[in-house]
Amino acid sequence: MVLSDVFALLLALGVARALREWMDHAAFHYVHLQTNIGNKPLDLLYLIWFICGYILIARRYGLYGQRINSASGSHELRRTVQACLNASILLCGMIYMTHNLSISRMLVLLFTATAMIMLCVRRAIWRLRRYNLYDRGLSTRHVAILGSNHLSLALGRQITNQPRLGYTLRGYIITPESSNATSMAGMEVLGGLDDILPIVRRHFIDEVVLTGTYPMDKVIRLLKEARELGLDVRAVSGYYNDLALNAGIEYLGVFPLVSLHRNAPRTIPLALKRASDFVISTLALILAAPAMVAIAIAVRMESEGPILYISERIGRRGRVFPCYKFRTMVKNADQLREHLDELNERDGVLFKLSNDPRITRLGRFLRKYSLDELPQFLNVLRGEMSLVGPRPPLASEVEKYKLEHLRRLEVLPGITGLWQVQARQDASFDKYIALDTAYVENWSFLLDLKIIFQTAEVVLRGTGV
Repeated sequence: MVLSDVFALLLALGVARALREWMDHAAFHYVHLQTNIGNKPLDLLYLIWFICGYILIARRYGLYGQRINSASGSHELRRTVQACLNASILLCGMIYMTHNLSISRMLVLLFTATAMIMLCVRRAIWRLRRYNLYDRGLSTRHVAILGSNHLSLALGRQITNQPRLGYTLRGYIITPESSNATSMAGMEVLGGLDDILPIVRRHFIDEVVLTGTYPMDKVIRLLKEARELGLDVRAVSGYYNDLALNAGIEYLGVFPLVSLHRNAPRTIPLALKRASDFVISTLALILAAPAMVAIAIAVRMESEGPILYISERIGRRGRVFPCYKFRTMVKNADQLREHLDELNERDGVLFKLSNDPRITRLGRFLRKYSLDELPQFLNVLRGEMSLVGPRPPLASEVEKYKLEHLRRLEVLPGITGLWQVQARQDASFDKYIALDTAYVENWSFLLDLKIIFQTAEVVLRGTGV
């Protein structure tokens, strides 16, 4: 978001300079007025001063991060205009302090106006994009509410009834202090505070919201566990002032909250990962378009059935999504699967046959060079998958997972991953899980690049089955 704002400000400066030159041209051409005073453009130092001032003020106003997602669109635009005006005042102050009379005052006014417009438009587009993701069930934060009083139920209803806040209510955590507060009919109880680890893992909780007063020792223990689990903890304002000193008020809908613990996100590496996913998948689809058309024709000609095999897979945080592949098996392959379970060559949850009778002759070639997975670049563009990550499992496989296996579902599934480049022929489910867990625990943008290069080597060797 910071980079987007910087780009919008640079674009605004370009527009302001073009408008200033047009005004000079119009004044001379139509009015025969020569304007030679204060025509100097903004120096780089003044531009940097304005941009830094805006970013710091916008950050102070909460225009970056999760807080702004919970605010209304009008509130966000109002704060954006205020931040821009304050940055403009700082710019004018700098020009005054340096006694620089050569800079065009009209340019400063035009730059301020165009900057406000560009930033507001950028924010509006960003918000509409976020709403689109929320409507598709993407990028929402999973919330558990600690408590079962009337305030808990009211907060839960607001989260459920307003999906564009960007939150998904997973359920309620109860304690002996809260379980007698009100009737728990109709509430989805996840468990108690002593079960926080399995609750967070099983339901992919991002944040716990406290809606009542609880013993301080239990709250402090919750905060300690939250640091270990990477969990955000907020409370309704007024309950834990001693633990929330100097914490600003953050609104979740109409409810004022204060942060007790906030997990530091890896924003820049994740932004680089998403940007590289978008760029590489777009280029891949463009460059592979002729080959994909040829494969589609060949699949259609070889056997009956659809060109694409669309399988419902489990993605990040348990979200179900359609995973695209070129069909490599006969039309009724899923119905034939139940007769082949006893021939499974993999242990545990996975299923694999080296000489699967359901695979067509063309399908074996496509699998050998991983060409059947080319349509999954569409999943990457849609934000359902990444280039690198654990492979997306079937729902029937996830049902057999143990609690620790769910760790691999905390990131976007990928077209390739550590298992594909290091142990593709290994039949062990434990090895499969260990490599995926290692990827989640040790993820970095450089690790993704390394896996991508290793994948290219594996594909060229044709080791797929």
